[in-house]
Amino acid sequence: MRKRNKKILLLFDAAIEAEKKYEFQNAKKAYQKMLTLYPESPEAEIARDRIEDMDALSDEKRIYRRIDRNARRILTEIGIDISGGPELMDILMNADAIDLESDHALYIPLREDYLDYCLDRVPTDLEGDPGENAFGTGATPPFLLRPGRDDLAPADRTEFETIIDTACEYTDSLGVLSIPVATDKSISDFESAKLMDRFPDLKMIHTRNMTDAEAAFLSGRDDWLDGTSLITSLTFMPSMVEPFLRSVRLGNNLLLLDLTIARSSGPASPEALLTQIHAQVLFMMVLAQTINPGLTCVHGGIPDLLGIGGDLSYSDPGQPIINSAMARLNMWITGFPSAQSGGSTSIINDIPAAVEESELSRNTLREYGVHILRHAMGALGSLNYFSLEKFVEDCKRERNARRIWLKARHDFIIPLYVPEDRHVIKGIREIAEKGGPKNADHTLNNVDAFFQWRRKLAKAAEKKSYFPELLNTVKKERDQLNRTSREDSAKQLQETFFLD
Repeated sequence: MRKRNKKILLLFDAAIEAEKKYEFQNAKKAYQKMLTLYPESPEAEIARDRIEDMDALSDEKRIYRRIDRNARRILTEIGIDISGGPELMDILMNADAIDLESDHALYIPLREDYLDYCLDRVPTDLEGDPGENAFGTGATPPFLLRPGRDDLAPADRTEFETIIDTACEYTDSLGVLSIPVATDKSISDFESAKLMDRFPDLKMIHTRNMTDAEAAFLSGRDDWLDGTSLITSLTFMPSMVEPFLRSVRLGNNLLLLDLTIARSSGPASPEALLTQIHAQVLFMMVLAQTINPGLTCVHGGIPDLLGIGGDLSYSDPGQPIINSAMARLNMWITGFPSAQSGGSTSIINDIPAAVEESELSRNTLREYGVHILRHAMGALGSLNYFSLEKFVEDCKRERNARRIWLKARHDFIIPLYVPEDRHVIKGIREIAEKGGPKNADHTLNNVDAFFQWRRKLAKAAEKKSYFPELLNTVKKERDQLNRTSREDSAKQLQETFFLD
């Protein structure tokens, strides 16, 4: 019996190890062998469900491969509109990066061999990497929410310093400190960075408002990322050309940001949205490697969604799952370090409700898995506000959630069932030709894509005990602990009264 149990455990461990390497068909073979040799074992009960999931995960991985492949096709077949940026054109022309023989591209296409050459030079490690599911602040909300006050204003020097000192008290819960809130004229961005430097782990800030000497403060620092952007809607942002190129030339570790919004600045289908964002980040990587080969680039593709009212909504349940998909694309396929978004909320004036909703989002992200996660602590109002009160509560909740997660977690990778879109290239080209997604047929054909995706995930959650219900397993576990605690207290009271 002992020998048989050992063999089961070895097979089970082999399956889990294959899952961790994203080798899902190898994991399936181990589960099948377990089921064949020991069909009546408890492990076989799990293996039956895992075999089905391995096929779903393999399909999901295939979609991510296609997204990566199609993103490269966007850059070589459709191109990026940089024709109005002479400095960008000169950089790529001098590098012989542009496909001058293309006769079907809408914009400026890259040569396929040059694209591959540059992307192969992007480092796949990050010296100051805080690890997977590292939750932090970010987005630089313009307003600081002050208890009992209605004034809308950024933080002053004293308030910002208090926020940073508080962040340093929660380093066990805070994986990354991205500039938490905008500041007024009493403190510059550089002075903000100097205060943030007290935080011992990974930090992020934008340097576009700094002098050359101030921006160089980040150069050679493994614990800092310079958040920058250049491309949106397949074209460049003129105001970002100079700060982007300066950060690259200084050799700062870059966080390459793309915040495309489904149905607003990008496609409506999840696969097409991820593809366009991925293409735009890859273009920034190519430009960075052309100027400064080997420069660290963190993939900051952050897909966003519109709410029912037509505005950006961090309360939308699609926000965490699309960001998990973006993270998986990089963790499973490209190997690039990545930063995602989530764990925030659209709620403003109800801190307890905002804290609760943020935790729901964080734990959905945690169970599907992400890398570096910005905006998860202290932000509310769809990234328009930062609340120190909420930040502290978020950190406390995160500390407790991690404690529960360590006890309740499993090592299984759970399928995300990313919906397929076989018309990605055609759809993105149509959106580019029509000047946006609003009047594109591709948008109309995918108007309910995110709803159908969430519906499929909810149905899958009903079938398997280890599948993450979108309501949040950590919350369920905590509520159970609280109920048990109340029941124990009631029992003690009854016993006391009985003894009396």
